[in-house]
Amino acid sequence: MFDPRPLGPIKIPIRCTAKAYCRIKTMLAALAATTLFTPKLNVIYIMADDLGYGELGCYGQKLIPTPNIDRLAAEGTKFTRFYAASTVCAPTRCSLMTGLHQGHAPIRGNKEKGGFGPNDPEGQTALPLRNTTISENLKTVGYKTAIFGKWGLGGPQPGETPMDHGFDTFYGYLCQRRAHTHYPTYLWDNHQPDLLNNVGGSAHQKVSSVTSDLQEWNSQFNGSDFAHAKILDRAQGFIKKNKENPFFIYYATTIPHAALQAPPEWIEKFPKEWDPKPYLGANGYLPNPRPRATYAAMIAYLDWSVGQLRETLEREGIADRTLIVFTSDNGATFNGGVDTEFFNSNGGLRGKKMSLYEGGIREPFIAWCPSLVPAGKTVSEPYVAYDTLASLSELCGTKPPRNDGISYASALLGKEPKKRDYIYVEYPEASAMQAVWIGSFKVIRPDLKKNPEKIEVYDLDSDPSEKTDLAAKRPDLIQRAKQIWTEEHVPSKDFPLGVIDKK
Repeated sequence: MFDPRPLGPIKIPIRCTAKAYCRIKTMLAALAATTLFTPKLNVIYIMADDLGYGELGCYGQKLIPTPNIDRLAAEGTKFTRFYAASTVCAPTRCSLMTGLHQGHAPIRGNKEKGGFGPNDPEGQTALPLRNTTISENLKTVGYKTAIFGKWGLGGPQPGETPMDHGFDTFYGYLCQRRAHTHYPTYLWDNHQPDLLNNVGGSAHQKVSSVTSDLQEWNSQFNGSDFAHAKILDRAQGFIKKNKENPFFIYYATTIPHAALQAPPEWIEKFPKEWDPKPYLGANGYLPNPRPRATYAAMIAYLDWSVGQLRETLEREGIADRTLIVFTSDNGATFNGGVDTEFFNSNGGLRGKKMSLYEGGIREPFIAWCPSLVPAGKTVSEPYVAYDTLASLSELCGTKPPRNDGISYASALLGKEPKKRDYIYVEYPEASAMQAVWIGSFKVIRPDLKKNPEKIEVYDLDSDPSEKTDLAAKRPDLIQRAKQIWTEEHVPSKDFPLGVIDKK
């Protein structure tokens, strides 16, 4: 079995003649060129955007086929209690890249630099240069690094781009607002815009009616160049170019985040009966004649893209030493025409995006590597996205910078999962929430703006949908949670946490 972790030092006996020593050196050199010194592990970390816990077949989805991702789960390892680092885009990405939880991370919400106009500045609050990212850490041991998809941690200004944070190659969206359309007028190619043949215009429109003809709708609102086809093509090219080098690909797709858009031929794969009425844009984003079918088409296209990445690895002969991870940045959304109830998108879990209840933050997490990750295994130990820096550092043979995570490498290798005392998450936007997971229990403050004294306790083993509040019965857990909340929350002037940072 391929094991990417570096070997320990090989000790040569002290009592050794010069002739014997030379023979040992020759033997070691030969071994270094053959089986003893194995090549480093490649990593493709795929993070979907607003994908719910229940939107994959291997997590219970019944209406949307996801055969490629399901195959990864069957041939790899599936985690049942993996959490995003936050419940919206930018903070999750910040914690993923830096290994810092949201009580310590520099970015804790979606703080924008501009609006949705074509002349508005691009970008969100930028990740500070002082923070070391996964990509910077892996480059210290020879990795080629790339991001394909959405950055969301700054704009095009110097010091804010992915190339300023350890990525050799970037193709996609710098700005989250620009990513509200899947048919943009351009994508960033490193520091230069790559112009696309699309309609443009606002990604947020309301109409009184919309054509039922998909081709006409596509011509009116979309265009010719589906962003994800371009992004996939670039990722495949990077794999082919770097197959002789160890590489790290952060595949940060914006599917299935609204707006609801997909190529018409993909939408046609799903029943017309699903959509008795169109979506006219009343709840944000672009109108759509067949919203449910389009949402299913987006996830199906994502699944197909994952299959294409795997096929590329197999054709290039590097599948056995490439780890594919698949997860999401937060739970399914509530706007843009997305019908989460129809698809049971969050798998019966409570809450959606922008909530720290399970439906907003518990995510699919699948790991696949034929020679490394055992097939058909399920891990129930809780892990979180800010564990990824520590985990990939262990697997790829580098020492991580200071971080808040624990490594899930042993769980990926089929060994005893590493235990943790707790998971900490805070979210300053919406109602402002703070939560801690302690074993099978979760303690949550759901409204730090209007009702800061309210605390709820849930046993997720027996009550994953968080229906029965055990706060009155578990004062011990509340006391422990209060201690953790106080210790782990460092106030942020940019992202104050409800009344806590106003005292």
